[in-house]
Amino acid sequence: MAMVLKIENLHKSFKLGFLLKKMKILRGIALSVEQGEVFGYLGPNGAGKTTTIKCILGLIFPEEGKIEIFGHPHLSPKAKEKTGFLPENPYFYDHLTASEFLDYYSQLFLIKKEEKEKKIKSLLRLVDLELSADLQLRKFSRGMLQRIGMAQALLNDPSLIFLDEPLGGLDPLGRKEIRDIIVRLKDEGKTVFLSSHILQDIEMICTRVAIIVNGEIINQGALQDLISEKILFTEVILSGVGEKELEGMGEYFSGHGDRTLLKVFKEENVEKVLRLVQSSKGKVHSLIPRTETLEDLFVEIVKKR
Repeated sequence: MAMVLKIENLHKSFKLGFLLKKMKILRGIALSVEQGEVFGYLGPNGAGKTTTIKCILGLIFPEEGKIEIFGHPHLSPKAKEKTGFLPENPYFYDHLTASEFLDYYSQLFLIKKEEKEKKIKSLLRLVDLELSADLQLRKFSRGMLQRIGMAQALLNDPSLIFLDEPLGGLDPLGRKEIRDIIVRLKDEGKTVFLSSHILQDIEMICTRVAIIVNGEIINQGALQDLISEKILFTEVILSGVGEKELEGMGEYFSGHGDRTLLKVFKEENVEKVLRLVQSSKGKVHSLIPRTETLEDLFVEIVKKR
């Protein structure tokens, strides 16, 4: 796989407060992103995710470090011509319709008139806004605004797309719509650099991740290498067995109606619970082994730091 983004020893500070005290935001960031992958850049609020993206795109300048995009210095026109960017809080001219908005930005890319109309229709179809093409942006929902922002980021047909917290503030339906678009971009061979703190979504779509805390990358790699497949506990939902009979088997939680949730941490106790349910003529409604998740890994790392 070809390398599309490489960062070495990136440092960035800001002067803050009345005394303009220098505060270190990025501390030696180093990472690489390969062509065709969805790379998740994870961290709590204030960890340095947006600062990293702004340094990559040349919106702010680091004190130290090297950034290459497609093998070119990140500030060169060659690096920029095939990149797209959706910021965390994009600004929209909300008196424009969706079509007018994309038409306006297409002029910045010098897209020829005969290509422009076809491209705008194609992008509106991609982000499922064809029926809203003539609707003013002020009437868009948060999820619709994220989708039109995504369309704008794709106007120049970029090979590398930076998405800064694209899932923030969206309801479950809106998050699924954005996730589906990202997966579609990956299927087309594009590379996506995705900054987020919504870990369930990252786990669904990312091939590799890097976790940043207090301006330092603490862990990075393929998800299957970072997350252990060891069973942490088995979740059993059952009925027909009393709390006293289940004592010592695991953590007991009373559920809805006559159903009980039991978290069983010892493997040998799972068989005991099943035999107990059978002898009591009860019923097992579900039995789910729970392995480590990205959220477990993330919380552990952040707490340690």
